[in-house]
Amino acid sequence: MQVGKQHIDLSSPKVMAIVNLTPDSFFDGGRYIKTEAVHHRIEKVIEEGADIIDLGAYSTRPGAAKVDLEDEWKRLVPALSFIRKNYKNIPISIDTFRAEIADRVLKYFGSFIVNDISAGTLDKNLFSWVGEHKMPYILMHIKGTPQDMQQNPVYDDVVSEVYDFLKEKLSQLRDLGAGDVIIDLGFGFGKTITHNYQLLREIKAFDSLQCPMLVGISRKSMIYKLLNTEAKEALNGTTVLNTMALERGAKILRVHDAKEAKEAVALVSAMQNA
Repeated sequence: MQVGKQHIDLSSPKVMAIVNLTPDSFFDGGRYIKTEAVHHRIEKVIEEGADIIDLGAYSTRPGAAKVDLEDEWKRLVPALSFIRKNYKNIPISIDTFRAEIADRVLKYFGSFIVNDISAGTLDKNLFSWVGEHKMPYILMHIKGTPQDMQQNPVYDDVVSEVYDFLKEKLSQLRDLGAGDVIIDLGFGFGKTITHNYQLLREIKAFDSLQCPMLVGISRKSMIYKLLNTEAKEALNGTTVLNTMALERGAKILRVHDAKEAKEAVALVSAMQNA
């Protein structure tokens, strides 16, 4: 995967560390609002071995409130400035669905990965922007919007329906000239707990799309609701499921806990190469 002049070799799985800049994300919302806390979080995940930093300034947890474009931008700038000044070689992913935000990031901070939870459905201009600028793009499945996606999601066959959705969107991106595309099955985005586990079990069914797979299950309700706990107690469950995802071919793990994810990657790799 090419991010500007940087090449990310996905022949071995990579860890994408989440840095939430929002007051209301489901796990760590509000922790990293102040500049010092943001800097500490970025330093910590890099020390733990994160390969990519994913900055999010618009919470997409179920039922999350909408965020004004300028507020999203104001949350992103300090973190972006800090990374570009102190960690020039760390690739950045921006968790946004807005073409205007993507355009500003490129203009002021250079190339990055577009991490769009909406697959181009919330901003019709984003696909064409990605195609024009050849930015690496994470194509994620979602049913509905963050405001309504968990209100009784129904599928006849979740695996085939998610596959068909991603295949169609991938075709649209290719027609627009997009470069590197990573697929994300959208765990927790318009799925029941059962749907999530059906998708996790069948990850290899998506191999024929010929795109690297990102898995984002870190501390999500598919873990803690099943275990009758809370997100803060879901690290062990996250590691278990990340291990299963790696065994099924996942190439990027999007996580809150970089150290544990790096350990899972190392252990699975050792087993596969023994």
